[in-house]
Amino acid sequence: MIPSAFAYHRPGDLAAAIGLLAEHGDEARVIAGGHSLIPMMKLRMAEVGHLVDLQAVAELKGITVDGARATIGAMVTQAELIGHEGLAKALPLLREAALQIADPQVRYVGTVGGNVANGDPGNDMPGLMQCLDASFTLVGPGGSRDVAARAFYHGLYATERAEDEILTRITVPVAAGGYAYEKQKRKIGDYATAAAAVLLTKSGGKVASASVAMTNLSDVPVWSEAAAAALVGSDCGEAAVKAAVAAMLGDIDPQKDNRGPIEFKRHVAGVILGRAIARAWTRA
Repeated sequence: MIPSAFAYHRPGDLAAAIGLLAEHGDEARVIAGGHSLIPMMKLRMAEVGHLVDLQAVAELKGITVDGARATIGAMVTQAELIGHEGLAKALPLLREAALQIADPQVRYVGTVGGNVANGDPGNDMPGLMQCLDASFTLVGPGGSRDVAARAFYHGLYATERAEDEILTRITVPVAAGGYAYEKQKRKIGDYATAAAAVLLTKSGGKVASASVAMTNLSDVPVWSEAAAAALVGSDCGEAAVKAAVAAMLGDIDPQKDNRGPIEFKRHVAGVILGRAIARAWTRA
């Protein structure tokens, strides 16, 4: 449980942090809250020659809401996200999900950027950001670029971010309508067996638009276009919910682990999605 030796760096600005990544190449890793990287280092599952701590980089902090969109700095903690009243009013789904992440001790240190950047399909924020159609700003030696959350994840711990890039902020369109984040887990602090983020709008008693994403049911977060399409135009009744669940089950690929066998996970996924759709509909 002791990591191998590494050099520790604490840059004061973003340019210095990017310079360290460029200088040390694949021997360097950035650390935000550290809840994913530090355990892997202790277990010798990750060997890091140069650890670049982003805590002192002011450019990566802060939350702004301008009416049409919200911008969240990568180093904003889950606790800061929960406590921001403007963000909670504009995007209540974010607060609802963040309150279900781990426990208060973790939320006071764990960052939003760290949660979305490392490509862990068990993290809550990746699927949530896909549901909300967020985008991530990546900055590296070659400049800045924006990547849609729905195009960011390629596989287990594999993302669009290059090794010399830093995820600096998350931009989320302000979304009206009904919302819900439902999560089943074995105990406080555990990853979800299954979790669902749902966003719905209603017009004339029918679903006008929908977005559905699932967590920890594949090697990437699953944004299910088919599940959303099954809801649009319906009255969100039992038949529509069953159709959405069936469509989602066609998109996920859970694997057996200590949270249960595959069929159990598929059953839980259907139950959780059904609950999320029902609660989002009552709020639409």
